[in-house]
Amino acid sequence: MSSEHTPDGSPFAPHTPSETAAMLDVLGVDSEEDLFDIPEAVRFDGSFDIPARSERDTRRHLETVLSRNEDVVEFLGRGHYDHYVPSLVDAISHRSEFLTSYTQYQPEVAQGFLQALFEYQSMLVELTGLDVANCSMYDAATALGEAATLATRVRSVSGAVVLVPELLHEGRRGTLENYVDGSDLRVESYPMDDGNVDVDALRERMDEDVAMVYAENPTLAGTIEERLADLGDLTDDHDALFCLGTDIVALALLQEPASVGADVVVGEAASLGVGYADGMGMGLFACDESFLRQVPGRLVGASEDSAGMRAYTLTLQTREQHIRRERATSNICTNQAWVALRTAIHAASLGPEGLVDLADDCVTAAAALAERVDDISGMRAPVYDRHHFREFVAHTDQPAAAVASDLADEGFAVHVVGEHRIQLCTTERNDTQRDALVEALEDVA
Repeated sequence: MSSEHTPDGSPFAPHTPSETAAMLDVLGVDSEEDLFDIPEAVRFDGSFDIPARSERDTRRHLETVLSRNEDVVEFLGRGHYDHYVPSLVDAISHRSEFLTSYTQYQPEVAQGFLQALFEYQSMLVELTGLDVANCSMYDAATALGEAATLATRVRSVSGAVVLVPELLHEGRRGTLENYVDGSDLRVESYPMDDGNVDVDALRERMDEDVAMVYAENPTLAGTIEERLADLGDLTDDHDALFCLGTDIVALALLQEPASVGADVVVGEAASLGVGYADGMGMGLFACDESFLRQVPGRLVGASEDSAGMRAYTLTLQTREQHIRRERATSNICTNQAWVALRTAIHAASLGPEGLVDLADDCVTAAAALAERVDDISGMRAPVYDRHHFREFVAHTDQPAAAVASDLADEGFAVHVVGEHRIQLCTTERNDTQRDALVEALEDVA
């Protein structure tokens, strides 16, 4: 179409001035602008108010801005974990056929990427013990939200309550509440006992109004749940969905979700292949085969081509998610394919034994650091008398905010999780700084 056919001279806008006028007339408005209610304070006034700079000056300006970042050693966790990512991951995932791939709708030109995603799904199936895994979600929070809406479709219960632990990341709970807003579902909390699920209190709360119970292993405080099988039995007795939150490294060592009765497993997989990305995640989602046609996001399936050769393709994703939103089973039409690719490469490079060794280090290193912190005058660690994975909560006699601030001055970042509580997370990425952290804590605690 020539540019003369469009009101703004663009060859990409499909409407002629007369077609646009006709549509506006049907809608009863004078201009396209009348279709939007944009506050004056945020309206574009025609200028970005960004001074023009040469490339050299722009680089200098950015270096000045970025130099303001604090150079600290992070002992941070609570859902985002920093593991060493082998250079092999970059070398393979940066190949042009992966970086330039939009989506794998056309299997005839995307067999390599589809096979890699199929392998990622297969790894999750093996780690969770469940039958089906999709080829990734946006993050753990959206995976949890999708599990809740799935519960209302696959369970025959009349209830609409999603029970979550009181010790739950605020961002994860907020996303869940956004998901259920406008539906019959509502989110309620159940109590914890010394960092883990209070199973007896949860048993008293369970009745026919519960559609799903969500638990995490490890928990937000890093504790390892000890009674997951009891949770599985409890939810099964009430025909509620049991959703377990975890991460891909923990799955290599902790109880297999299928063995404790989990119906759905959600969580983070970005700890492999991505490292600590300051908030970026990649959600995992696995479930029982009976939920196959209810799985959100995308699935890669293995089949045969016309020549009888093994082939891979996206499968079982209903088009309602794209074009009939009122009939859709999910609000997610895409995935984190390239990030899932990196996770699969990292996991494959470690192999089964390497992945177990990494997970084992997450337990032993946390225990060793907690023991050293507990020896410091004015501190007690861990607060919860449990086994821990990567991280733990420590009590400080001094106000926790002041301790964290003093640690920042010494070059260390930790979480403040209470008036007298901080949380420390350690992996192989900060292992050489553990001695220095302990010395700093001795000075400030």
